[in-house]
Formats: sequence, structure tokens, C-alpha cells
Amino acid sequence: MIRSLFTAATGMEAQKLNIDVISNNLSNVNTVGYKRSRADFQELLYQTLRTPGATSAEGSEIPSGIQVGLGVRPVAVQKMFQQGDFVHTGNSLDLVIEGDGFFQVLMPDGTIGYSRSGAFKMDSEGRIVNSDGYPMEPAITIPSNTVTTTVGSDGKVTVLQAGSNTPTEIGQIEIARFINPGGLNAMGRNLYLPTASSGEATTGNPGAEGRGTINQGFVEMSNVNIVEEMVNMIISQRAYEIASKAVSASDEMLQTANNMKRS
Repeated sequence: MIRSLFTAATGMEAQKLNIDVISNNLSNVNTVGYKRSRADFQELLYQTLRTPGATSAEGSEIPSGIQVGLGVRPVAVQKMFQQGDFVHTGNSLDLVIEGDGFFQVLMPDGTIGYSRSGAFKMDSEGRIVNSDGYPMEPAITIPSNTVTTTVGSDGKVTVLQAGSNTPTEIGQIEIARFINPGGLNAMGRNLYLPTASSGEATTGNPGAEGRGTINQGFVEMSNVNIVEEMVNMIISQRAYEIASKAVSASDEMLQTANNMKRS
């Protein structure tokens, strides 16, 4: 009975984490560039009471043994990088990557952060920055007398300045790819950092070497599916409930054993 108490407790702990992950997904359903997370679990060790394939006293082989599982544990919370829906904004600095790749921003400590959020803005110096003021990498500065800004699908940035009829190229947006984006370290603020699991970033122009292309005037919304998350939440809640009932059943069985008296 004691074993069943601890086994059921691992199930409750696992489902608590699962609900935490689902809650974060639902909280970010309207976060631009957010990628949903998924909790992965695996079974714990088995206690072998009778080894399968062992020879019995009569010389025959035991076809199946007795192995009792000891519960479950979480092993990963994985980011799912499927494309989110595009929403047209008309803002010239709102960008999306159609396909694989990440925007690059220069963080205050000098490291490069990677993001799928293309809701860029312009700071007081004319630099293209994200919502936290981190400049795009490579840096692109828009002249003060700019009338219109155009970003091509290949990342080429051109502006039309006041008094001129000829567009001027002012920079080139580069995007990064990772061999294993699921191994990126999520830092919050829609930013990721590379790890040994993700591999190093390979950067280049959009549309080249498998990188996605850029669309101007759109943002990529969260890829969270509300219906799917609600179903997962119900399943997780019921799993937590049934694990708690296993704890109650074990407790009642222990209570029955404790109340037994010799006749």
C-alpha cells in the first residue's frame, strides 16, 4: 500500500506540471511570436518481483514476469515551432518570417537574442528595435527624412526620402536558423538563446539556404490552439483526479488493515 501512495503521488506531481505548461500556453494566446510548449513524461523504474523468461522449478520457462511500475516523471518541456497565423497590421515595421528562421537582436550584455516576434519599432536615433529597445542585428537606421520604408522578401530595406524619387537601400535584414530549434533556451520577452542542444546559429539572407522569407506589414500570432489546450487541460485535470483517488483508495486499504483485530 505504501508503494501505491508514492506511485500515485508522482502522477499528481506530473499533472500539476502539465497544468502549469498549459496555463502558460493559454496566457500567451495573444502574444506575438509565442510558440506553445508541450510537457513530455516517462515512466519511472520498475520493481521486478518475478523475472520474465526465468526457468521455473519444473524446468519450463516463465512467459511473463511480475514488474511493478513506480510512477511517472517529467523529462522535457518542449517548444513547438509550428508557424502561427499572420495578422495584417499595415505597419511598415511589423515583419513576419514565412518559413524557418529567427530575427536577431542585440541584447544589453552584447549577446545576440533570437526571436520570432517581428513587432519592431523605431527609437529616437532611428534604429529598428524590438519592444524592449534592443536593436536589430545587423543594425539598421532609418533616416529622419524618410517618407516610406520598404522591406523586401529577401530582407533588403529601402527608403524613399523627402525630395527624392529614387529609393535608397539602407540595410539588409539577416535571419538565423538552428538545426534543433527545440533545444533553444527560452529567456522570456519572446527571446531565445542558443545551447549545445540547439547548435550554433547559421545566419544569412531570407529566402536563401532554407531560410524563410520576410513579409512586411504583418505579425505572426501565437501558435496556441485554444480548443486543443482546453481539451488537454480537461484530460490533465481528470488524470490528477484519478491519481488522487488512487491515493484515497490506498489510504482506505491501509486503514482497513490497521483496524483488523484478532478474533
